[in-house]
Amino acid sequence: MKIKTFLSGILVATILAGCATGANTTALSEKQAESSASFDVSEESDAEASSSSQASLTQTENSEADLKDTPEDDNVPLKDLCSDYFRLGVGINGSTLDNQCLNIPEYMELSKHHFNSCTMTNLMKSCYILDQFGSQENIKNGNDEPALFFGSIDPTLEWCKENGMQMRGHTLVWHTQAPNWFFREGYSDDGDYVDKDTMLARMESYIKQLVTHVQEEYPGVIYCWDVVNEAVEPDSYDPESYFMCRTKCGDDPNPWYETIGEDYVEMAFTYARKYVDSDVKLFYNDYNTYQVPKTQGIYDLCSHLKEKGLIDGIGMQGYWGIDYPSDAQIKTAIERFAELGLEIQVTELSIGVSEETDAQFEKQAKRYAEVFKMLHDMDEDAGGPANITCVTLFGLVDHYREQDTTNTRIFDKDYQPKAAYFAIKDTMKDY
Repeated sequence: MKIKTFLSGILVATILAGCATGANTTALSEKQAESSASFDVSEESDAEASSSSQASLTQTENSEADLKDTPEDDNVPLKDLCSDYFRLGVGINGSTLDNQCLNIPEYMELSKHHFNSCTMTNLMKSCYILDQFGSQENIKNGNDEPALFFGSIDPTLEWCKENGMQMRGHTLVWHTQAPNWFFREGYSDDGDYVDKDTMLARMESYIKQLVTHVQEEYPGVIYCWDVVNEAVEPDSYDPESYFMCRTKCGDDPNPWYETIGEDYVEMAFTYARKYVDSDVKLFYNDYNTYQVPKTQGIYDLCSHLKEKGLIDGIGMQGYWGIDYPSDAQIKTAIERFAELGLEIQVTELSIGVSEETDAQFEKQAKRYAEVFKMLHDMDEDAGGPANITCVTLFGLVDHYREQDTTNTRIFDKDYQPKAAYFAIKDTMKDY
C-alpha cells in the first residue's frame, strides 16, 4: 500500500533524528574541502525548516505571467537548447519535508519549464528512508529485513509523475548519510557489526524494497539510478583493492567496507540489476573524477562492472570552481571513461564564486559557458568521443531560503536569471 505523503510529527522527528545522528556525518568535511557547495545537507537543519515553505501560489502565477510576457527567444527552455545532445537536469534541494524546494511553487515552475530531469539532493538517501524502530520491530516478529519508510520521497515522485518530469535516483548505496544502526546487530546503535552474509541480505532487501516501491507507484519516473556513490578513494583505500576501494568515512570506518569488503560495490550493482526495470540505467557516481589516480580507479571499477553486464554509465560530479579544474583535466577523464562505451553524465554541476560581486558572477558565467561548450564538443552527437546523456545543475536558485549560502546557481534569490543563465543559453543556442 502506498504510504501517505504527509508525515506525522513523530515520524518526521524519527526520520530526521536517524539521519542526523545515525549517519557517519564526519565525512561531510571531505568534499566541503573541495567546494563550498559540496553537500546540500551541510546547509540545512530542522531549525531552518520553515523558511522555504513561505512561497505562495501568487509566486507561481507571477512566474507563469513572466514566462508569457518574455520575448519568445528569451523564453526558450534551456532543455530544448540542449535536447540534441543531452538531457538537462536540476537539483531539488531540501533536507526536510518542510524546507524542500517542492514547497516553493515558483522554483518548481522554473524547473518544469527549463529542465527534463531532476535529482533529489538529499531526501532519497538511506538515512531518510530506513526506519530503525520498524526494523527492530521486524526482528521481534521474526523478520530480519529492514523496514523502509517512503514519506521523504513520495511527494517529489508524485510531482514528477503529474508533471511529466523524469528523475535520477540518488542514491542506493553510499557510506555517508547511512545510519550506523543499519550495519549492527539488532539494528541497534551500539551493537556489533553484522557479518557479511547478514549485511548482503540487508542490502538486497533495501534495494529491492526501494526500487519496487518506486517502479510500482511511479512507473517511468526514475530513468536511472546512482547505484553506488563515491566508493573510490585514493587517500584512504584498501591496498589490495583493484579499484582503490574506500575504507574510511571521514575518520570513521566505511561501514559497507567493514561489513562486506570491496565486494559491496559489485553486489549493490548485482542487486540493482536484479530488481530494476530493464529500461532503467545503472550508474556509478563520484567526485574529483578528473584527478588522475581517481580516474584510473573509477575506470578499473567500471570496466569490471561492464564485463559483468552490471553498469550503464558513469556519473561525474561537477563541484568545480572558476579556475579549476582545467578543461584539459576534465576532457582527459571524459575521454578515458568514453573508452568503456558507457554513458557519461555530469550529475552535480556547481560552479561557485568567492564573493558575490558582478565581476565574480561574470567569471562564473564565463566558466559555465566554457563547460557547456566543452561538454557539447565532447558529445558524440557533435562528433566527440563520449556518449554524454545528461548534465544536471545541482540546484536552481541562490539563497532559496534563509541560511542557504550557496551561490553556484543560475537564478538569484529573487528568481531572476543570473549571467550564468544567459551564458548557458547563448552557448547552447548556437548549436
